[in-house]
Amino acid sequence: MADVTLRLFASAREAAGTGKAAMGGTTVGEVLDAAAAAYGEHFGQLLVTCNVWRNGEPAERSDRVVDGDEIAVLPPVSGG
Repeated sequence: MADVTLRLFASAREAAGTGKAAMGGTTVGEVLDAAAAAYGEHFGQLLVTCNVWRNGEPAERSDRVVDGDEIAVLPPVSGG
């Protein structure tokens, strides 16, 4: 299991109550599942609409993670 940094932005940060956390997992999906378990149902539902990046590149849930990776969760941007 890798130790990664989870970075949360905008409404994801608000739902979790933090902008940064240490999480563990072997894939991006496991890290996101751990975050959903830690931060609750609302956060988990929000993840469905978010873009997820690993080390500055778009990520899929099946992507492997290694120690030191950074996973960023970016909710959709709205505005006018």
